[in-house]
Amino acid sequence: MERHDMDPIIDFLNTIFWGYVLIYGLLAVGLFFTIRLGAVQIRHFLEMFRVIASSKETDKAGISPFQALTVSLASRVGTGNLAGVAVALYLGGAGAIFWMWMVALVGMATAYAESALAQLYKTRGPMGMYRGGPAFYIARGLGLPWLGGIFSVCLIISFGLVFNAVQANSIAEATENAFGVPKLAVGIAVALLAGVVIFGGIRSIAKVAEIVVPFMAIAYLALAVYVIIVNFDAVPGMLRLIVSSALGFEEAGAGVVGSVTAAMLNGIKRGLFSNEAGMGSAPNIAAVAVPQPHHPSSQGFVQSLGVFIDTILICTATALMILLSGVLTPGEGPSGAELTQIALNAHIGDAGTYFIAIAILFFAFTSIIGNYSYAEGAMVFLGLASPTGLLALRLTALAMVVWGAYQSVATVFNAADASMGMMATINLIAIVALSGTVAKLTNDYFAQRRQGIEPMFHVKDYPEMTGKIDETIWTRE
Repeated sequence: MERHDMDPIIDFLNTIFWGYVLIYGLLAVGLFFTIRLGAVQIRHFLEMFRVIASSKETDKAGISPFQALTVSLASRVGTGNLAGVAVALYLGGAGAIFWMWMVALVGMATAYAESALAQLYKTRGPMGMYRGGPAFYIARGLGLPWLGGIFSVCLIISFGLVFNAVQANSIAEATENAFGVPKLAVGIAVALLAGVVIFGGIRSIAKVAEIVVPFMAIAYLALAVYVIIVNFDAVPGMLRLIVSSALGFEEAGAGVVGSVTAAMLNGIKRGLFSNEAGMGSAPNIAAVAVPQPHHPSSQGFVQSLGVFIDTILICTATALMILLSGVLTPGEGPSGAELTQIALNAHIGDAGTYFIAIAILFFAFTSIIGNYSYAEGAMVFLGLASPTGLLALRLTALAMVVWGAYQSVATVFNAADASMGMMATINLIAIVALSGTVAKLTNDYFAQRRQGIEPMFHVKDYPEMTGKIDETIWTRE
């Protein structure tokens, strides 16, 4: 089937997922967990930093919470933060950023819930390494291994294959525009570099991520801070524009509903693409972490912080740099990474083009290795994580990097949206069904905090989990 024959099918799936299911489901589930958990992501915001501050690896079967955060950020912080934010502004105007904030704010509660569940239901995979994620809590918590299998297949297709093509596409586009390097050559070079990392497995990915991710995030935010300081007088007005545009105050007459809807649709869609809250991706690496404190909720806080960093900090940085540049005309002119490059050119001259190209290279490359780590966990669930199975996955993933480097942006992005929609739909249903367990974990965690003791998961307090979790992981002398 040729590419143009696939477009109607992909468009139909996106209409169903994004027009009906997820545009409301993501916000609804985020609000549900925000209310049910007592706004845990807001009231206990500082707990996220306390957990990370105590991060250290204490168990050779897993990685540290900080490494889990950086791997998840490697996947979250990608083209969505640069090209995706620009697309949202182009299609939805300044108001789209407000809705990105909203989906992130409630998404922090969703991210907390799914990662706490991933920790609770994790198991030991090949070589004794911790493994877990939505497929595991769907199979063990809901007793639906067949649905866990469907989720795993979607995860492998979307994160192991399609999303890596999306990231490679952005790297190739930006590198060709900035340096004139042919897209195919860029794709091959990126695939070779990624191969060096992913053939080392989860630990290799974690070690690279904990060095590269903080560096790239701090460098990008530092530039944004510079732009904000230089244009400080305009910042309050720009923030007012974002809010008023989102709520329709900037419009008049019959165009209000359409404008607000465009802002909402594009803000939520690109917000999820960037921060992945509720998608069921980050829980796969959250499960590999050795939590400190030794309680599933602590890793929930770590991944909730990941959503905050991704969207509230990095996406907002991109948005403000574009809006403060004065080059945005919604619906007209360039969009995507090109718009971000033009905006930075307005701030720092020709260096802006090169800076964005390098930023995309770092952001998208780390996304590729982070995405792969999720797919490897899905292979474990499916029982396909033999040396031959992992070799096939790695080679196919790298081939998709080369393929994505020179494919149509529209087709690649649309396919990514469709696969992401299927994954998120399955995951959202699962975490709502298991919300009672999340609430019990949260109450248990803070009951121990109030007693002045470091929270610890005690198997005896959860008799309903007998036979559903690996009690040896949680039993400590």
